[in-house]
Amino acid sequence: MSSKKCIFNWSGGKDSALALYHCLKDPDIDIQYLVTTVNDAADRISMHGVRTELLIQQAAGIGIPLYQIRLPEMPGMKEYDETMHKHLSHFKSEGITHSIFGDIFLEDLKNYRDTRLAEVGLTGIYPLWKRNSHELIHEFLSLGFGTVIACTQERLKGIVGMEMDEELIGNLPNDVDVCGENGEFHTFTFKGPIFKKPIPYKTGEKVFKEYKTPENTNGPCVNDATKKTSGFWYCDLLPA
Repeated sequence: MSSKKCIFNWSGGKDSALALYHCLKDPDIDIQYLVTTVNDAADRISMHGVRTELLIQQAAGIGIPLYQIRLPEMPGMKEYDETMHKHLSHFKSEGITHSIFGDIFLEDLKNYRDTRLAEVGLTGIYPLWKRNSHELIHEFLSLGFGTVIACTQERLKGIVGMEMDEELIGNLPNDVDVCGENGEFHTFTFKGPIFKKPIPYKTGEKVFKEYKTPENTNGPCVNDATKKTSGFWYCDLLPA
């Protein structure tokens, strides 16, 4: 039986890293590309705000070709869907059959992804789906992964730029998912068993940015729909 020819949707963060770790151990999965959406104006990973220099180092350290999908800073859902459809159709033409995500429990987001994939004849794979967040983050750390918090919701300013460890996790507010699955924070993974060597980085300035909440919250940018704006703190991570 031939293996599944896949793309892996790589955000650069911890959930991506753990999902990829499990996929690389599965002989039925053949990953052709790490696919990352990039804010073209800022030259940074969409949502996470991490510089593409560090993204490129991640891909080189993993040893899988990087495929960047360049997007404007705040694309509308129609523009986002059309862009993704074009690239997914290209992957399908190359014989790719599956698309892998690190999602854990957001049903609306999974349904959105599966609908878009089905339009071009691809199937989603979710290695971490429905696993317990606490179990996942403890497994991540026990495997020797290291990750730094690249951006947070406004209320979590105190942890932006910090590396995740058991103490930080234990001190998170009770209503914050320890994997940040509700969009509370995003991370940059700089070491672990999927990398040939750790990626050196240093922390730069911390910047607050406010955004309009997208009207369609079923897409890839899930925010609190009761707010008209949402603010995030970003820590600029610099190649060291």
